[in-house]
Formats: sequence, C-alpha cells, structure tokens
Amino acid sequence: MQSKTSHCKIVDCTVRDGGLVNNWDFSVEFVQHLYESLNEAGVDYMEIGYKNSPKLLKGAESAGPWRFLNDDFLKKVIPNKGNTKLSALVDIGRVDENDILPRSESLLDLIRVACYIQDVDKALELVNVFHERGYETTLNIMALSNVMENQLVEAFQLINESVVDVVYIVDSYGSLKPNDMNYLVDKFKQHLPNKRLGVHAHNNMQLAFANTLLAAENGVELLDSSVYGMGRAAGNCNTELLVAELQNTKYNIRPVLDMIEKFMIPLREKEEWGYIIPYMITGILDEHPRSAMALRSSEDKDKGVEFYDRLTTPEIAHSKK
Repeated sequence: MQSKTSHCKIVDCTVRDGGLVNNWDFSVEFVQHLYESLNEAGVDYMEIGYKNSPKLLKGAESAGPWRFLNDDFLKKVIPNKGNTKLSALVDIGRVDENDILPRSESLLDLIRVACYIQDVDKALELVNVFHERGYETTLNIMALSNVMENQLVEAFQLINESVVDVVYIVDSYGSLKPNDMNYLVDKFKQHLPNKRLGVHAHNNMQLAFANTLLAAENGVELLDSSVYGMGRAAGNCNTELLVAELQNTKYNIRPVLDMIEKFMIPLREKEEWGYIIPYMITGILDEHPRSAMALRSSEDKDKGVEFYDRLTTPEIAHSKK
C-alpha cells in the first residue's frame, strides 16, 4: 500500500526565509554545509535565496548576498551540485527579468514567484518568462487568510490557463487552523484540477507542522520548511520534522541534526525566531507580524498584554499612530 505522503517533496527555505531574520548574513560555509546536509538527507530542493534585483529595492547594499543571487557567485558556492535542486524566489515589482539567465546557464532549477492576490496577472507574466527560459515555476499567493473568495475564484481562472507548474497555499500570518487548511486545499484542488500544489506554513500558533502534514496527506506535493524552523518572526515548519515523518525511504534525518548542532543552535543564540507570544498574538488576530517584530526590537519586547490591548482596542491603536 502506498503511503499518503510518498508523493511529497521538501523545499527547504532556510536561507531565503531565514534570511528575513538576519538580513541574509549567512557565511558561505553555512550555506555550503546546509546544502551538503540537505543533499545527504535526501531533501528535494534548497531555496538558496531571492533572485530580486538590487536596483529595485531599498537597503540592498546592507543585505547579504543571498538577497540578490548572482549566478557566478552561486557557482563558487556550490561547485559540485548533488541531487538536491536549487530554488530562488522573486517578488513582483522587485525583479528585472533581464537579470534571470536561461536555466541552461544557471545553477537554479526552480524559480518561485510571490505575489498578493491583486497581482496574480503580473506574477503569471513573470512565470511565463521563467518557463520559457527552461525553469520549473511556482506561484505563491501570499496572505491567503485575508483574501476574499471571489478574488480567489477570479485568480484561479487566470492560473488555470497559465503554464505555472505548482500553485502554493501560503499561510503568511501563521493564522490558519487545520480546518482552514483543509478548506483551502479542497478549494485549490477543485478549481485547479490540473495543477500541482504546494504549502508554505508559518508557526505563530504552533500549527505549521500539523498544517503541512494535513496538506501533504490531502495530495499537496511541495512542502516548504526550514531547518530548526528558522524564518521570519515565528518561523516555518521544521525540515527535520518533515524528514523524520514523511514516508519516503530516501530521507535521512541525521545530516539535518548535524546542521542544527553545528550551525543552527549557535545562530539561535544570536538571532530570534520561533514561537514567541507577540507572534502568537498577531497569528490569532490574523495580522502581519510586522508590529510584533517591531515590539521584539524594543525595550517593551515582553509586554504581551499591552501589545494585545493595543491591537484589539481600536481607539488605542489609532492614538498610537
């Protein structure tokens, strides 16, 4: 009997999503060790950063090299590519398509396009360009918990006609519960019968792993995760949990544990991510974590009650602006 998750593939986003925590300040040694560990663990894809264009973004000069991947630099970082494919993410309005080489000249295999619901048409135009250049493609519609159903149905019509390979269910605010995830997976499957699906979950309510597993058991194929859960604010579903849980004989957890011991535990001493009360509060309120991130960088970082009151009392919220 085939298991319910044998179709799944893991996309590790430690460098790309984790970079939101430390401004992509990872050493080459860190990224090389991560790639070797994931390759040895049998992980299918490693998202090695963003492929956005520095000229289209503020603060580009202060960010680490994984924020704007350079193809020549990548070849130095990964001189011997293994079975683990490489992925990069781009954002609408932040990428110059002329900066993307044909796949035959690049180490990247997969380019993922992230957008909000109102930009699905623009995102699909980019997907088309990358598809023509030979890449695997995904469309990641962010903040789905804030999208109206009619907007989603309209977007599905465009997506159905597009060449995109995989469409992602993205829980940007970590606010989806298992019932919500079930509902969205069903809706995506119903409206996009010919598209493969992916899931990207955040851990504000400690549900990233559960939601990812639920999606996997319902046929979702690409599962996003990060080693030790490193990602913006509350972080992501943990790669080590997926590697341990998915019923696929090719996965092996030991190399991921080695990466955690050598690099992630020391990094967690310096940088903060994971289940922390202000991130939990924005999760239960279905809000972007930016207000919680600001609180965590202030002297009041542990004043959860005051933070909760500010977000739930309209007159306080307005007086603070």
